[in-house]
Amino acid sequence: METKIRFQSEDGTVTEFYIEEQTRIGGTAYLLVSDSPEEEASAYILKDVSEDTSPEACYVMVEDEEELQAVFKVFEQMLEDVDFEM
Repeated sequence: METKIRFQSEDGTVTEFYIEEQTRIGGTAYLLVSDSPEEEASAYILKDVSEDTSPEACYVMVEDEEELQAVFKVFEQMLEDVDFEM
């Protein structure tokens, strides 16, 4: 079963992403998502910025280059059989 997440950008555009993997680093949840279930998909890393007491998660795209690289390495190790291109 494919798990999807709906992402709404600041301009109101809604995009569906496929959740490929998830992890928790330093108490923060991250999702590796793709824009297609096919092999040639674009991937993005989302970060949960919601409060611990919030009933719903609020994800934003990771834009900080150092954070992105660190989380990318974790996902790369988790998914050894997947080829990533940056």
